[in-house]
Amino acid sequence: MDNGKYLKYWLEAGDRDHDAMLHLYENKDYHWSLFMGHLVIEKLLKAYYVINKSDQPPYIHDLLRLAEKAELKLTDDQMDKLDTITTFNIRARYDDYKLRFYKKCTREFTEKWINEIEEFIKWIKMML
Repeated sequence: MDNGKYLKYWLEAGDRDHDAMLHLYENKDYHWSLFMGHLVIEKLLKAYYVINKSDQPPYIHDLLRLAEKAELKLTDDQMDKLDTITTFNIRARYDDYKLRFYKKCTREFTEKWINEIEEFIKWIKMML
């Protein structure tokens, strides 16, 4: 697959996950909506990586590490937010972590972070 196809793949996958994030949020599946938000940012960072490095992105899920590898310039505030959003990647977490995360994901907490994720989505897409 050439870089153009990789870029298209990451962007389309990110758009699908964005729709899922919003759907899950509307249906009050707050912890899953934040997990999907993490995936959206991850896929957009991988799209940026493809553009900036002309190569396939690494198989990592840590958003800050991925941004650094893609040589994306971030503010300290953006780095802190990416660190937090990375914690929403619950797929491989232990059950006790998942339960604590589930309890943390109130409507207010989730709304705050969905808004932060939306801002990152807009910003990264502008960089693309």
